[in-house]
Amino acid sequence: QLQLVESGGGLVQPGGSLRLSCAASEFTFNYYTIGWFRQAPGKEREGISCISSSRGRTNYVDSVKDRFTISRDNAKNTVYLQMNSLKPEDTAVYYCAAVPTLLFNRCRSSNEYSYWGQGTQVTVSS
Repeated sequence: QLQLVESGGGLVQPGGSLRLSCAASEFTFNYYTIGWFRQAPGKEREGISCISSSRGRTNYVDSVKDRFTISRDNAKNTVYLQMNSLKPEDTAVYYCAAVPTLLFNRCRSSNEYSYWGQGTQVTVSS
């Protein structure tokens, strides 16, 4: 069974940067679409970005466009989320998730995903 482990979270000041990593346990990782989600206290889980398995198509929620970049290194079974110009409202637990196949226009919907990591806390505060 595919296992996902997030890392790279922490405390950062507004305007700072962090890079999250999502490491997968299987060599077939490159066949999975990967999504990044976040959940702030008292709020629903939000899909913020995703990257397809083959062509590396990407998708972002409007609130992170031009600030966050998703990428994948299939040789390392890892997907990254580079987060720049962080804002206090980016504070949340960030999760990565994986699914073998889905319609890419659904890739920010948490209901589509089969496998989830445990999450990593990101706190943006001065």
